[in-house]
Amino acid sequence: MRVLVRRCWGPGPARRAAAVRSTPQWRALVGLGVSSGGEEGLGARAREKPPWRVLFFGTDQFAGEALRALHAARENKEEELIEKLEVVTVPSPSLKGLPVKRYAVQSGLPVYEWPDVGSGEYDVGVVASFGRLLSEALILKFPYGILNVHPSCLPRWRGPAPIIHTVLHGDTVTGVTIMQISPKRFDVGPILKQETVSVPPKSTTKELEAVLSRLGANMLISVLKNLPESLNSGRQQPTEGVTYAPKISTGTSCIKWEEQTSEQIFRLYRAIGNIMPLQTLWMDNTVKILDLVEVNSSILADPKLKGWALIPGSVIYHKQSQILLVCCKDGWIGVRSVMLKKTLTATDFYNGGAVHFWRRKEGNHLGKRSISRMLEGTSKVPQTLAFGETKNLDA
Repeated sequence: MRVLVRRCWGPGPARRAAAVRSTPQWRALVGLGVSSGGEEGLGARAREKPPWRVLFFGTDQFAGEALRALHAARENKEEELIEKLEVVTVPSPSLKGLPVKRYAVQSGLPVYEWPDVGSGEYDVGVVASFGRLLSEALILKFPYGILNVHPSCLPRWRGPAPIIHTVLHGDTVTGVTIMQISPKRFDVGPILKQETVSVPPKSTTKELEAVLSRLGANMLISVLKNLPESLNSGRQQPTEGVTYAPKISTGTSCIKWEEQTSEQIFRLYRAIGNIMPLQTLWMDNTVKILDLVEVNSSILADPKLKGWALIPGSVIYHKQSQILLVCCKDGWIGVRSVMLKKTLTATDFYNGGAVHFWRRKEGNHLGKRSISRMLEGTSKVPQTLAFGETKNLDA
C-alpha cells in the first residue's frame, strides 16, 4: 500500500519531466477509494470534493485563529466544507493549557496530545504553529497531505519564530504562505497560496500576529474550497532569499549597549517584549527593562544632555519626564520602569530603590549620591552588559 501511495502522489507518466525536481510535488489520491486502514490507523478513503475530514495540529493564538475558521466552516451546514474536525496539540505546563486546546475543549472538539494523533480517517491535515517535525509516514497517511499555515512570505523566515524575526529585523512587508508539508525539513514544501501585507510602523509581534492570523485563516478556507486544484497548481519555493527564524532564548533579550542602536533596541523590545523583558546588568545584578519609551526632541535638546559624554550603558535620570535616559550606540533611549527584586519606577530607581537593593545584598551603607562612584567604570558593556553612571540631569 505504501508503494501505491508514493506512486500516486508522485508524477505520473505524463509528468516525467517533473520527476527531476528535488522536492516532489505531492499529488492527491483523488477517487481511488483506497485506505491504509489496518494497524496504522488514520487511513482515509480519498474524496474528490468537500466536505473534508480534517485533523488540525496547533498550539498558540496564531493557530487558534485558523482552528476557529475551520470550526466555523464545520458549523456552516449550507456550504458543507468541513465534515469532521479533530485536534492535536502538545502538552503544556500551564494548568489552563494552550490556546488551541482551550478552544477545542470549549467547542467540544476531540483533542489528542502529541504524539497521540488518534486513529480516525481524515482527508487532509492542517498545521499552524505546531513546532514538531511530522514524519513522512504520518504525512503519507493523509490522501491530500498536510497543509501548513505559515506567517511569512516563504522562503523568508523559515522556522518556528517568523513573526518575531519579521519585527526584529525591521521588515516592511510580510505575509502568509499556505504550503504543503514535505518530510524531514521545516517549511520547504510547495507553495499553494501566498499573500503579502505591509507591516504597520512600530507594530509589536503581538499586533502583527493578530493581523497575520486572520489573513492566514481566510487563506486556509480559500485553499480548502478548491483543494485538489490548489495542490495541482502548487509551485516550488525559490532557492533565493532563504532566511531562518530560530527560536528565541533568554540570551536574545540581553541588551548590548555598545553594539546596538536605539532603533535596534526598540525593535527588540517590540519583537519580544510581550514574551520576556529585555535585560541588562547593574553591578552584576540582572535588571529587567519593563517599559521602554522613545526620547522626545525636547529632552534631546536639553543643553545638559548635549554636554554629557556618550558612553554606552551610562544612565541619567531626567527629573522633568521621570525617565531614565540610557546611552546606546547612537544616542539615548528612555526607560520608565525596571525590575530588580521588585518593580521600580525610574524615580524609585534614582531615589534609592536600587541603592537599597544593593545595600541589602552587600551590607553597604552608601547613600543615593554615591551611585555615580558605585557605577564608575562599568560601561564596558560587551562583556558585562552593564549600566554605566547614574546621575540626575536636573541636579
